[in-house]
Parts: sequence; C-alpha cells; structure tokens
Amino acid sequence: MELDPLLLSRLQFAFVVCFHAIFPVFTIGLASYIAVLHGIFYKTENDAWDRLAQFWTKMFAVVFGMGVVTGIVMSFQFGTNWSNFSFATSNFLGPVLSYEVVTAFFLEAAFLGVLLFGRGKVPEGVHLFAAIMVAVGTFISSFWILSANSWMQTPAGYEMVDGRFHITSWMAAIFNPSFWYRFVHMGMASFLTGGFVVAGVSAWFLLRHRDVEANKKALSMCLWLLLFLAPAQAVVGDFHGLNTLEHQPTKVAAMEGNWETQSNVPLLLFALPDQEAQENRFEIGVPSLASLILTHSADGVVPGINEMAPDEQPPVALVFWSFRVMVGIGLLMIAVATVGLFLRRGGRFFQSPLYLKTLVGMIISPFLAVLAGWVVTESGRAPWLVYGVMTHAEGLTPSLTGGMALFTLLGYVAVYAVVFWVGIYYLTRVVRNGMLADSMEVTGEVERAKRPFSAAHTPFDSDYEGAVK
Repeated sequence: MELDPLLLSRLQFAFVVCFHAIFPVFTIGLASYIAVLHGIFYKTENDAWDRLAQFWTKMFAVVFGMGVVTGIVMSFQFGTNWSNFSFATSNFLGPVLSYEVVTAFFLEAAFLGVLLFGRGKVPEGVHLFAAIMVAVGTFISSFWILSANSWMQTPAGYEMVDGRFHITSWMAAIFNPSFWYRFVHMGMASFLTGGFVVAGVSAWFLLRHRDVEANKKALSMCLWLLLFLAPAQAVVGDFHGLNTLEHQPTKVAAMEGNWETQSNVPLLLFALPDQEAQENRFEIGVPSLASLILTHSADGVVPGINEMAPDEQPPVALVFWSFRVMVGIGLLMIAVATVGLFLRRGGRFFQSPLYLKTLVGMIISPFLAVLAGWVVTESGRAPWLVYGVMTHAEGLTPSLTGGMALFTLLGYVAVYAVVFWVGIYYLTRVVRNGMLADSMEVTGEVERAKRPFSAAHTPFDSDYEGAVK
C-alpha cells in the first residue's frame, strides 16, 4: 500500500494541534483565576484564598510546561511538512507568530518565575502583579495565535504576487472578518474549562472532607461563574455561526448535514451522512429549526453542501458529528450549572454527594468540547489551508514522502505519550497532596531545585502521606 504524504501530514498536524490545544485552553482560564485568588488574598488576608492560590499555581506550572513542550514542535512542522504554505504565507504568519513570542511569551517568561518561586521572597503586591502579568500574557498569546488561524479561515488585507501573499493592510489582516468571534468564543471556552476543572477538583476534595473551608469558597465562586458563562457561550456561538455562514457557507452546511440549498431546513438531531451519494441515509430532525437558528426566519434559505464540487467539500460526517458533540456538551454544562443554582439555597450543593460526583465527572467535558470544536473548525474548511485560495495539496512540501511522514507521526505519538504520562503523574501528585502541605508548619531550611516542574512538588510530600496514613 502506497503511503500518502498528504494524508499522513494532515493526521500528524491534527494530532499535534489537538494534543496541544487542551493545555493552553486550560492555562488561559486558570491564570486569570490564580490572579483573582491572589487579589482576594491581598485584600482580605484570608489564608484560605492563599492556600487556593498556591495549590492552583502548582497545577498551572505542570500544565503550562506540558503546553510549551507540546506546542513548540508545531512551528517546525510548517517547514518540514508544509514548506509551500510557509513560503506563500510568510509575509503574514512570520511577523504574527514573532509578535506572539515578543509580546506574550517573553512577558510570561519574565513573570512566571516570580509567580512560581517568589512567594515570601518578594512583596505580596509584586507577587500579585506577577500573577496578573502571567494572565495578561496568556491572553496576548491567544490573540496572535487566533488572529493567524482566523486569517487562514477568512483571509483579508492581502494581494497575491507570484504565488505569495503580500499584506496590503495589516489592520484588515490581523482583525479579519472572523477574528473577534473566534477570540471571544475561545476566551470563554478557556474560562469554562478552568471553571469546570476547579469545580470538579474542589468537589473531589469536599467528598473527602479535605480543606473544606477553602474548597467551599472555590466551588461557590466557580458555580457562579459557570452559571453565567455557559449560557453566554451559547449566545456567542450563535453569533460565531452566523459569521461562519456568511464567510464559509459550506462548513455550516456540513455542520447541519444539509445537502441541498433550500428553505425550511430541519435541525437534524441524528443523521448518517453519505458523502458518496451526497445525501443522508437516515435522519431525525426538528422541522424548520435550522433555518430559524441560522437565518432567524423559519422559511430562511440555508446553503447546501453540493453547492461545492465533491473535491472541494469537507468530510461531512466528521464535521456533522463533531459539531453535535460540542453542542451536546455545551447544553450539559448549562444544565449542570443551573442545577447548582437550585442547590445553592442552604448550601445543598456542598452536601449532595451525587452533585459533587457529577462535577468531578464534568472535569473532562470542556476538553472534549474544545477538541470537537477544533475538529469542526479545521476539518470544516477542508480542502483549504487558506480558505478559497490555497489547498492542503498545494501547501505540502514537494519532497516529502509517505515514509518520512509516517516516521515522524509515529515519533510524535510515542514522545507525546511519554509527555502525557509524566504530566498526569505530576498533576495527580499535586491533587493527592492537596492544600494541607502548604498549611503545615515548616522547620529548618528547605532547598528547592529551580527547574520548571519543581513548582509542582512540595517539600511536605512525605509529611502529608504520613499524616494520611
């Protein structure tokens, strides 16, 4: 069987991007939460907030480290697998990715050390400022990355000269038509991810009656946040969908499983898209609801997939079902947050084992929603690398062979498996130690190695384990 370098390169980049995406979407929300915790502690001097801040800073250190390790290789793939794309888009992507390093990565690197190792060594106000700067840095980073990705989805502010993109308006290119919708949507997804993880871990501690005061505060704060953010994300997603309908109608048609351009399009709850036959084999839907959502009119016209030639259509089944996974998880988030509101009276959500276990189970949900959303976004624009201008095949490195692509793909899978195992080990270690270690009395000098993951360690691990035994 002949190995297809295009297919293998797409699989490789998809694997690396999906693996990497789960880390920044968590650290962006978590960094802001840590800054808020430091701010509340600075104002109230309540030790419970300090314990929370130190615990979640350890979690942040591990996840941030995993994000850096898994993300740095993506830039290498632009040169090894997608050299034609890199050459053609270098006038835009080169400066934008450099701006991300200069404005965000340097900012995070400068203040992350103060945040991780400055406790007790710098004034509390400086420590708070470092936490704020790290949080700001994560958002600046997402700004540039999403601008680059959005430009590939809705290219603007350029002209083609000898097969290369030349920027005619940096404002139009950076703030391209889909940028703000994606930036807000991703930002809220980051807060939802951080909120559900913090709520789930806090619920896990409460089920075990560990540091009840601090975890009650954390859980209460997160449930208020989720109550407003989960429905708001659905509204933002609707605006994002309308923007996508305007600029990428075929992607929306694939999301809805709508093959023919028509009015009164049903919202399909279940379908089996058959791309070869250009139809759905079986479908269950709500009449006219897709037209109502997308056009705000029950008899509104929705474009069909077959408006595009078969070789310019995205993989419909993949986009269709990924979209439903994302929406389904979003509705589940709204339901869980709403139940928390009803249980808030008398603090019943602190005392309900079933609800607390549900929150623990929901830890994984925002990560699955983000991955499903990225599949919709990236697969839905296929076969285009730069939508409507450059295809995947045109952007591929000409000299790349299937064997080379397979070898590097297997290498990434093996290395990332190790990275994931190490990261999970450190995260579970931090959670197992909890906040008790930070509140125990220390006697004598403690030496801590100044390496990135050392912030995830605590010098009291053996003391805590002995206390549990």
